[in-house]
Amino acid sequence: MEMNNIMSLEKILVESIDEGFSSLGETCKQAIYFHLEKKYKLTKQEIPSRINDFSEAIENIFGVGAKILQIRIMKNLFKNMGYHFPQYRLHPYECCEFTKYIEAVIVSKQEPFGTLQSINII
Repeated sequence: MEMNNIMSLEKILVESIDEGFSSLGETCKQAIYFHLEKKYKLTKQEIPSRINDFSEAIENIFGVGAKILQIRIMKNLFKNMGYHFPQYRLHPYECCEFTKYIEAVIVSKQEPFGTLQSINII
């Protein structure tokens, strides 16, 4: 994959996260980014390359409420990449694994035709 595509994927991911945080309000969004940077040493620009650290930090900050925010971010990512967000077969909080969704979307954009097949969400 060429560098421009990687950079654009990272940009789309950061925008999707930003949109998710914005849904909580501008002040809350800024507080989350501040907390990520100060407590977790994770800047906004580093999130795409440290998605596991980001996911863990969000789960530590929000507890079980992190799933709601992660789902919102995933929906934004799918929308921003031109995909339809898959429907859950089970209760969303039981089957949703944030990092697998992010990886699946990124891998699908690296394939020649950029089509998202199916994601094993369980």
